[in-house]
Amino acid sequence: MIDLSDLQAQIRSFHLLNDEETEAMLAIWRPLDINRKVQLTVQGETEKYLYFVREGLQRVYHLDDRGRDTTLVFTYAPSFGGVIDSLLSQRPSRYFYETLTPSSLLRTSFSELDVLMQRYPSIERLIRRGLTDALAGIMERLVEVQAFSSDEKFLSLLKRSPHILQLVPHKYLASYLGIDATNFSKLINKHRI
Repeated sequence: MIDLSDLQAQIRSFHLLNDEETEAMLAIWRPLDINRKVQLTVQGETEKYLYFVREGLQRVYHLDDRGRDTTLVFTYAPSFGGVIDSLLSQRPSRYFYETLTPSSLLRTSFSELDVLMQRYPSIERLIRRGLTDALAGIMERLVEVQAFSSDEKFLSLLKRSPHILQLVPHKYLASYLGIDATNFSKLINKHRI
């Protein structure tokens, strides 16, 4: 039997479900243990799964037509992951979702999740609440990317996720912040972290 306690706690943090709804929601998740540097979602393919991270580190990134990648988001325990816009719209993804470390995930398919959202309005509200929180984070990040200096971006990241420097390779953090890797190293040295 798989341990779903972290998933259950995360669900409760968004929206309370009754016992029947909770049981139905927990029943659709399957474990997936996967190696590092595996692409779970590929640009051009429709996202089939919503993931819940139990262990490991993943990222969503964009690859431009010149082969440069830009990290958009990191996922790590306990959080949900995947290319959510592709999942919910059922349109081809514009992004990749890959593991950066060996990862232990739970996943559920769009079709199973969609059935539950149609059957239980509370589960649909749960998903909407999670999306609302994610959108708020994206809006905050847009302000940082567009209005903050490199120094301010770096300090904001450390304030929001002080442990991130130990989890994520610095080249991906530099990409995430839109800062040249050399300048990122200077910021680490400047702030003596």
